[in-house]
Amino acid sequence: MEYGILGLLILIANIYAIVQIIGSGATTGAKVLWTLLILILPVVGLIVWFFAGPRGSTTVA
Repeated sequence: MEYGILGLLILIANIYAIVQIIGSGATTGAKVLWTLLILILPVVGLIVWFFAGPRGSTTVA
């Protein structure tokens, strides 16, 4: 049961990361590469994205 909860948390974190990648100002190629990294290596890709990935676009009003 513990592994199921951990897997669900990783899935939620990966979905969040992909949404942030799509909303970022990165090029389309970079978005595709980051998304593939997260899909192919879910845990490692998520950690690498957290530290080095593109951030969502922020606008100052």
